[in-house]
Parts: sequence; C-alpha cells; structure tokens
Amino acid sequence: MILPLTMVRRALIVAPHPDDETIGCAALILRLRRQGARVDIVIATDGGASHRNSAAFPRARLVATRAAEARRAARLLGVSAAHLHLLALPDGGLDTLPRPARIRLVRALAHIRADLVALPLPDDAHPDHRDTAAACYRRHGWTRRIGYGVWPGRGGGRATHRLPLGSDGPRKATALAAHATQLGRITDDPAGFTIDAATRRRFLRPQESYRLLR
Repeated sequence: MILPLTMVRRALIVAPHPDDETIGCAALILRLRRQGARVDIVIATDGGASHRNSAAFPRARLVATRAAEARRAARLLGVSAAHLHLLALPDGGLDTLPRPARIRLVRALAHIRADLVALPLPDDAHPDHRDTAAACYRRHGWTRRIGYGVWPGRGGGRATHRLPLGSDGPRKATALAAHATQLGRITDDPAGFTIDAATRRRFLRPQESYRLLR
C-alpha cells in the first residue's frame, strides 16, 4: 500500500544517528516538503563512534564533521538548519545514558508538534535505534506514527506501506553522498564503519518501506 501523505502538514523525522534520516526517509522528506509541509528532523546521537581508531578524525573532529554532513544532507532534502535538531548524545551508548540525558531526548521530542512522526522500528536490530524508538512512545500527543527500517533484512518485521522514490531517486543519492565519512572518506581505521557499494545500492532501492505503528 502506498503511504498516504495528503493530509500531513507537520512531520517529524526521528533518527538515531546522522545519516539514518537520509537512508530511511529521504523520499518521505522530499515529498512532504514539496507539498508544503513543515518537516523537523531530530538526530539523537553525535555519530562519534563510527571510527574510534582514526588518527585523522579523532572524536571531536568526527562529531563536528558528521554534524556538518547532516546539515548539508538536510539542506539537500529541503530542510533548513532551523528545523534540524542535533542532540549530540553519545553514539552507541543510549542504553547507558543517565536519567537526565534520557529526559533530554524525550523533552526535545515533546517540544515538536507533528501530525506524522517517522521513527526507527521499535524492533530494529541496533540498540540505539530501539532506544530512540522507545523515546518516541512517551506521551507526546502524536496520533500517527510510522516506523522505518535502516538495514535491509536485519529485523524490523514486515512493512505495511511503501513510498516509491520515482524522480526523487537522484536527490536521495545526492543527500546520501553528503555523509562522506560513512562512505569511505576515512581511510585510516580498518575497523571503522563504511557503507560499501552493495549496501549503498540497497539503501537507494526504488522505494522506502514503512510500518504503521500504534
């Protein structure tokens, strides 16, 4: 079933890491912006754990670079810096956050009104994704939630709706390319995270998939 968007006026995209919003929801964001809807993006973590052993990109530089990449990707998707909210919580450690930091995530979400919220699937394989999804289930007054998967074939159950990329395919590819640190730019950490060519093609498959959530 095609995801219905005609009545959406304000949307919120909640991403665990910088790049998840592009991988999972670029076509959704582009479609909503084109029809005049306001779109806010909240990115929970700073992305600083993707290359722990890089000398060229120590943590502070990596965090700053990934924030700049997120701003560029958002701009390419039609979302201004004023509507991009970078919470900079520790990457890979949402499950160990002290209570004040957890409250910060929940409160940041509570301040944004939306009639459609896209969040990571609650049963995603990645713990940061599950913890981010859990924060979206506090009482924020949202009436319509949809879940998006990031890693094809790694949990997440069956999708209920789809959104074809159509002519937005090249724009999604360009926005994904903005996340260069995740696409091979960092070369001095063999154990670091890199989206390989095959995975990149899967991320750019002809449609995005969503599951209607309660």
